[in-house]
Amino acid sequence: MTLTSRVIPCLDVAAGRVVKGVNFENLRDMGDPVELAAHYAAQGADEITFLDVTATVDARATTYDVVQRTAEHVFVPLTVGGGVRNVEDVARLQAVGADKVGVNSAAIARPELIGEIADRFGAQVLVLSLDVKRAPTTASGFVVTTHGGRTQTSLDALEWAREAIERGAGELLVNSIDADGTHDGFDLELVRLMREVSSVPVIASGGAGAVTDFAPAIQAGADAVLAASVFHSGALTVGEVKDAMSAEGILVR
Repeated sequence: MTLTSRVIPCLDVAAGRVVKGVNFENLRDMGDPVELAAHYAAQGADEITFLDVTATVDARATTYDVVQRTAEHVFVPLTVGGGVRNVEDVARLQAVGADKVGVNSAAIARPELIGEIADRFGAQVLVLSLDVKRAPTTASGFVVTTHGGRTQTSLDALEWAREAIERGAGELLVNSIDADGTHDGFDLELVRLMREVSSVPVIASGGAGAVTDFAPAIQAGADAVLAASVFHSGALTVGEVKDAMSAEGILVR
């Protein structure tokens, strides 16, 4: 069966507003998350990913009210991440309308969390979010970071992805910190390497700047492409991205 490739706008949220920076820094206000999510759903977004980018840093829970308001207005699958620390957080997010939940820092701190979430809710609910940067200290040349890219671990990104899948992660959201917000295109080497180790869907994130950037990420092995600032700025629409992908022979919805 040939699966369609998904296009996913990402809403990075801080203090109830959508923000965007470069390399995870210098965040600036991009608008209201509920309005933007509804706008992208109308454009044909396959899913919406909603990341509370300061929840872990501020050691607080994600903003459930914003998630609930978004879910009430948007009828495409909604993935929510940021500040998820235990199965109770996942249950609360599902109760307010999240379809999938992204976990990053808490899973690195306590890998057993992955299995606990997968066992209770199913692997399809769990998206492992990897904030990855290039580092000569690891065998693959890529290392995982936590706390919104602020804290570098000693974990090889590919080894961690492999372990997380074994523990029950149902999808990988691979964020390239080096490419984030640069508009220079996705890190295709990172996508290819993740595809080689992953038996679950891979979402490529970080670096989209032009309508021609998306197809190469799919061709490199991604099952879905995620972008933020090119959509928030109005530079591109979801429809334009899908048209460009389709022109390259990629099946889209």
